[in-house]
Amino acid sequence: MKSNFLINRRTCLKGIGATLALPLLESMGWAEPDNGKPDKPPVRLGFMYMPHGVIMDQFWPADAQSFLSSPPPALESLRPVLDQCLLMKGISGVAIAPFNGAPHALELSTWLTAMLPDANTRNRINIGISADQIAANYVGGFTSLPSLELATMPQTHKENQEGLNEGYYTHCSFRSATQPVPAEINPRSVLNRLFGKSDRPGHIRQADPLDRQMLDLVIGGAKDLRKKLPQDDQHKLDEYLDSVRAVERRIAAIEFRQKEAALEKAGVSVSKRNASDSPPIEVKIPEGDKRSEYMQVMCDLNVLAFQTDTTRVSTYIGSTPNGVSYPELGFRNEHHSQTHHNNEAEKVRKVAAITAFNIAQFAYMVKKMHGLREGDGTLLDNCIMMWGSGLEDGNIHERKNLPFIIAGKGGGSINTGRFLPDTKGNQGDLLTTLLGCAGVPLDRPIGIATKQITEMTTRS
Repeated sequence: MKSNFLINRRTCLKGIGATLALPLLESMGWAEPDNGKPDKPPVRLGFMYMPHGVIMDQFWPADAQSFLSSPPPALESLRPVLDQCLLMKGISGVAIAPFNGAPHALELSTWLTAMLPDANTRNRINIGISADQIAANYVGGFTSLPSLELATMPQTHKENQEGLNEGYYTHCSFRSATQPVPAEINPRSVLNRLFGKSDRPGHIRQADPLDRQMLDLVIGGAKDLRKKLPQDDQHKLDEYLDSVRAVERRIAAIEFRQKEAALEKAGVSVSKRNASDSPPIEVKIPEGDKRSEYMQVMCDLNVLAFQTDTTRVSTYIGSTPNGVSYPELGFRNEHHSQTHHNNEAEKVRKVAAITAFNIAQFAYMVKKMHGLREGDGTLLDNCIMMWGSGLEDGNIHERKNLPFIIAGKGGGSINTGRFLPDTKGNQGDLLTTLLGCAGVPLDRPIGIATKQITEMTTRS
């Protein structure tokens, strides 16, 4: 129930040189023009990627009937929210001929474009606008950030399979056929973008990560606003500010450990630890140390961006096909090397563990969204979150049956809680359908699409 006190959806908390967007409160409306209809939260689109495919018999459910009660090992972390998920088996990828020798250059770059690069201009980016950027072009005008691009690893891989530009290995977002969109790998920089820290209009300022004064000023300003809000909105504002604080603390802790590790490496003592104690670990995301902590911080930032309507479109490249390892899982073998397992049990086990780990980070984000109230439902109800890979099976570089997980109801447009074992379609069809469910009008199908997959929607 809304109070008589109404505030604009674009209202921000402000301090000196900083602004902080607010979550959806009942006392707000959305940024779209008033059409006389009741306010309805917008649909957000999020895409999260893992390379190299999966171990198929550990990813796909045994059958549609047992999907919710007995999920396969890879999906166990999603069990509490499987009723909010949709799996479809039978989505084919883009056939990569004439680039048959470039499976890894194309697994990520074709994931959201559903098309191949131009074969006549291989040494430079020339592919097609990606689905996330098509959506951003339509809904980006309603938010301060048209889209948010995140990654866990630097986009600096150097390889030229089939003479293709290096950018194809590490980018999934393309603003136009020739413009890849860079992703942000530093959670502090992401927080600054969302938090709006700046010295002057239009410029982001890097702040001392351990300096809380800026955040204190902004959050302190919430007290006056809080007095004017109804009780439900007060509770929601308190929860939101607590989550902002939590993310800030986690980022600061990571940065503090990095500084300690760098000083210890240089021979400078930085603490009162005993001489026999091990030095602080140096957190290096590309090597995978405490990878889950970084990924969850990035996921939290994605949730905050959606919750505050700072953006309605995001991509998160969990890793790229260039040698990442996962020591957190108890082994240091590179992901790629293990995917060429030739059915060796130990390598299969490690690939399955890596897949489950990556899906667990996606589950972390989805479960958090499911626990946040928004409008008459939850934040997840108003999102379409897609996790997937650009290969079916890394062992033989197969692309005939790509693994995808869809989470969220898309504002009521997607029929979740199901496994569809005999879907007929390709990844262009899937992307075209998802954008349609998000209310994004298309003047043409995406990439190789020929139709919409109606069985995944509530209209079927």
